[in-house]
Order: sequence, then C-alpha cells, then structure tokens
Amino acid sequence: MHIKQIEEIVVIKVGIVGATGYTGVELLRLLALRDDVCLQVVTSRELDGTPVADVFPNLRGYIDIAFSNPDDEALAACDVVFYATPHTVAMKSAASLMAKGTRIIDLSADFRLKDRALWEQWYKEKHESPELIELAVYGLPEVNRDAIRQAQLVAVPGCYPTAVQLGFLPLLEAGLVDTSRLIADAKSGVSGAGRKAAVGSLLCEASESLNAYGVAGHRHLPEISQGLEKAAGQAVNLTFIPHLTPMIRGIHATLYATPLGDVSAQQLQSLYEARYADELFVDVMPPGSQPATRNVKGSNRCQMAVHYLPASNTIVVLSVIDNLVKGASGQAVQNMNIMFGLPENEGLQTLSLLL
Repeated sequence: MHIKQIEEIVVIKVGIVGATGYTGVELLRLLALRDDVCLQVVTSRELDGTPVADVFPNLRGYIDIAFSNPDDEALAACDVVFYATPHTVAMKSAASLMAKGTRIIDLSADFRLKDRALWEQWYKEKHESPELIELAVYGLPEVNRDAIRQAQLVAVPGCYPTAVQLGFLPLLEAGLVDTSRLIADAKSGVSGAGRKAAVGSLLCEASESLNAYGVAGHRHLPEISQGLEKAAGQAVNLTFIPHLTPMIRGIHATLYATPLGDVSAQQLQSLYEARYADELFVDVMPPGSQPATRNVKGSNRCQMAVHYLPASNTIVVLSVIDNLVKGASGQAVQNMNIMFGLPENEGLQTLSLLL
C-alpha cells in the first residue's frame, strides 16, 4: 500500500487511465475537491504534456496536473487506478499493476461477465486476462458491498445494468415474480455513447428524435441477466430494449414483471422501502410517484418508484439514474470509498441539477 498520512488525513494516490472521455472527466470532477485524494497520473497519449485544465476549463484552479502517456511504473505507484477506457484496454495491463499491489477499478466491461466464452461472444475479442475474471468483484455496492471492501479488482457495472438491476432486485430476491417474463424498456441520453465522433451522437441526428437500438441483442443484456439470475437464484428470461433519447445524460428504465401470486401496491411499496432502507444512493419514492431523469442529474442516486396495475396484473418499476454518475464514475468513486474504508458518500454528497 502506498497510502500516506498527512495531518491525520489519509491521502489516496489515484491514477486515471483514459481521462479524456466523459467518464474520465466526470471522475476528475468528483475527485478534484477531495482532500483525501491526490491525483498522481492522468493519462492520454494524444494529449501528453497538456495541462488537464487546458482541455477541461471547469477544472481550472482545482487540478494542476498534465496528461501523460500511460506508464506502468508511474501507475503502479498509485494506490488505485481507474480505467475510464474503451473495452479491451484494462485487460491488457491490469495484471501487471495488480502484481505490484495496486488496486484497479475498471469502468469498462472487461471483467463484468464471469463467463469468458460469453464475453468473447458479445465483445468479439479474445480475452487477454482470463485469470482475472474470477478475481474481479462486480461493483454494485447494493449487492456486493462486503466483497468490494476486500477486492483488488472491481468491475464497475454498466449504466443500463445498474438501473435495471436495482429496479428488479427486490422482486427477484423475494421470489415474487415470474422470472421467464421480465421486460426492461430503457432510455439513455447520448453521452452514453461516449465522447467520440459518431454520426448517431451528433446534435442534428439525436435531437427531435427517439429511436430504439440493439433490439436483436445489446452487450448489456448478458450483464443484466447475470445479476438478475444471481438475485433470483434461477434462470431469467429478460427482454431488454434500449433507446436513444435527445438529452445529454440520464437513464430511465421502465421495468415490467408478472407476479406469481396475489400482491398489492402497499406490499410492493413496503418491500422496496425495506430493501433499500439503508442504501444512501437509492431513493424509493412515495406511492404513485413517477421519477424523472432530471431528479438525479449530476448525482449518484438511483431514484425509483414501484406500481401495481391490477387490471393487467403487472408490476411496473420506474428506475432513473445519471448514466455518467451512478451509471459510471460516481459508482466507481463509491466503490473506491468502500475499498479504502471511507464513508460511502465521501465526495458524492451532491444535489442533482434540475435544469
């Protein structure tokens, strides 16, 4: 461990690989004001030597470090390294850092799936660090908090999987619904596509329009199913349809399930309130509520409401998150806090932006 103590404050040395994307700069925003974090390394091959604040002026006066090329020796000197990179990057270098005692928090999908063959099927690549797959802890704190605390490698869940799993978990854990008939109708803002030049993410293409994609199969489907099956203790059959919406950030998941027996709206409300009573970042709204993405914009909260429609005997759960915070960087920081024995909400006590 490289943690040093200064004036009774534990300072964690942090490295960020791939800090120029949306999740990377969101990590910088969340960590910049913390006295217990020292940003040691922030990497970008294209911007090597360029001050971070020159690229992201909102960080002027808060971060004075420059981007640098990825260097294993410099990264290994960190207590924890975040990979805010595209898929297949972390699996190529995480092992060498872990061998030197550095802890890894990977925001990509490299270590989310426990089935290597399934990962290779969906990501069309050969996995280069299969020995780390079993070691990786899936970083959904509301499920794996104890394992995260001891982990050296954490795989941060995807944005859709976070909203969908948190919404379905109480029903599956209680065995209340037909696991062969689960539906997740989910919408995402365009930032979910990442900070890259892509026609579909251009303002003129995404504005004034709403479209489904990945209908025949989306990479997040096996990840969601893996988590739901663990919660249910049996196989699940999930229909998952993502949509692109003309907003910058946010995930709205509308979830449908058929109860196995008699249920009531009051019973479901009590179930959800009890399941998340001790969770700082899950807000179960009062009966009849309809959460909106603006309620969680910029925050690490998942806000949800549960409804029962007796006419169709259907349970409907509405689950919303900010895809860049609870769906990515905020959840990554939440994991770091757990791993280093800090209050779970350290650096995440931010109110949402309503506009």
